[in-house]
Amino acid sequence: MSLKEKFIFNFIQHDRWKYITDGLVVTLKVTFFAVLLGIALGIIIAIIRSTYEKNGSAMRGFSKFVLWVMNLLCKIYLTVIRGTPVVVQLMIMYFVILVSTRNKILVAVIAFGLNSAAYVAEIFRSGIMSIDQGQFEAGRSLGFNYVQTMQYIIIPQAFKNVLPALANEFIVLLKETSVSGYVGLMDLTKGGDIIRSRTYEAFFPLIGVAVIYLVMVMFFTWLVGILERRLRNSER
Repeated sequence: MSLKEKFIFNFIQHDRWKYITDGLVVTLKVTFFAVLLGIALGIIIAIIRSTYEKNGSAMRGFSKFVLWVMNLLCKIYLTVIRGTPVVVQLMIMYFVILVSTRNKILVAVIAFGLNSAAYVAEIFRSGIMSIDQGQFEAGRSLGFNYVQTMQYIIIPQAFKNVLPALANEFIVLLKETSVSGYVGLMDLTKGGDIIRSRTYEAFFPLIGVAVIYLVMVMFFTWLVGILERRLRNSER
């Protein structure tokens, strides 16, 4: 068969291209909602850890103990999540923790979101720790308490500083979702593999999937570049 005939056989015949498009939609869904979960949980963890590092030694009594326990739990969470493969976490989530659910997209979102949160937490913590201590003192001089200072002064600055890194985390997560097929989720990679199993042709389906991932990564990398330039311009 010629290349054109192979292309038609793999993608056009029997509407096999739908495996790719349907899988792409699932991949983008999982990535988007996992990023939202990861950012929300990651920010909470980062605030707990940075608060303990900045103020833990000055605190006294029960509040210090509570913060110490929360910081310890966060450190254990980060160690476990960052120290184990994401595919293993996905399988544990599907076959052990959420074994009763049939919503595979929900399982994938939770698994990848919890994984992403560990990395987002460290990214955001570094952003908070990079803010000069004088910013905290400025907030106090304005009459803000610690929570208000974090909310109105520190977090907006930290978020701006780490926004490019968060965008890159989105790109990394997009590629990591390719292991969703281990729990039977029909994502982009699984769609290509289904075509391969139907046509017994590996080249076109797998190369096609790789090209789609490459195009998406290049597109989001371009957007991150624009974002970084705008942030640099806004600082002038």
